[in-house]
Amino acid sequence: MIARIEELMRHDTAGDPMSGLKWTRKTTAKIAVELASAGIEVSDRTVAKLLKKMGFSLRVNHKKLSSTTSPGLRDAQFTHIAELRERFAEQGLPIISIDAKKKELVGRFRNPGNAWRREPELVKDHDFRSEALGIAIPYGVFDLHANRGTVFVGTTSDTPDFAVDCVERWWCTDGRQRHRGARHLAILADGGGSNNPRSRAWKYGLQTRVCNRYDLSITVAHYPAGASKWNPIEHRLFSEISKNWAGRPLDSYETILNYLRTTTTKAGLAVQAELVSTSYERGLRISDDQMNQLHITAADTLPKWNYTLTPA
Repeated sequence: MIARIEELMRHDTAGDPMSGLKWTRKTTAKIAVELASAGIEVSDRTVAKLLKKMGFSLRVNHKKLSSTTSPGLRDAQFTHIAELRERFAEQGLPIISIDAKKKELVGRFRNPGNAWRREPELVKDHDFRSEALGIAIPYGVFDLHANRGTVFVGTTSDTPDFAVDCVERWWCTDGRQRHRGARHLAILADGGGSNNPRSRAWKYGLQTRVCNRYDLSITVAHYPAGASKWNPIEHRLFSEISKNWAGRPLDSYETILNYLRTTTTKAGLAVQAELVSTSYERGLRISDDQMNQLHITAADTLPKWNYTLTPA
């Protein structure tokens, strides 16, 4: 029955990347009705108990949604993303979820969480950037079909150039071997950050360094502002990483890579990790002439958030 509930909620689940808590847009009553239509008669109270076993929690309202995005647009985008995921899954085409995790100071600094030890771990009493060995910027690429994550740890800046570099590295090191013969890739991304839909450098980089180089079409769908928790990478990869290194100082890049690579789940999650020492400059400008080189088609549904790039 739990497997059936997971199937019903696969496109309506969100989660906290730090605590691992999950929640769903569907009520227990709606889930019970859908189960009944499949021949499984249970009460909504039983559904609530099963959800708790699955790691879901009741959530209160939080004032974190952008007032610029109407509920109608949000619902339309969630529906579009669900249909996109279904379509690509039916055709056996790869779908990845991408995002940058919280930046981390490298050194003996406090890392939230608890860990079993005989003695407490001693760390610095203040988090001064000047006392850090460096900064770690984990950028994740999560393959939904393979349940496999690849995390690229940057050391300079989270820029569109870095985001594109991570997508290209993933395709070269894992994606094209795992999805042999695939000529179309779907990307689920947040509505802000280095891979936001308004970024010229993000779109131009995908076109020139991924689409054109590897003869690959890319369909991108962005989650609305304030809805990043619904991005699968948040609760299927980042939350597991946070639990794996909870309470442990990230005292070196090697320590960070080790915790990333040893992150697993009972569901079979596997994680690769790579250090990216390339220096990325902020403020890269893409001219109108360069934008005119894009082979981009906007979707009929919310075209600013949904588009497809094809090889030139």
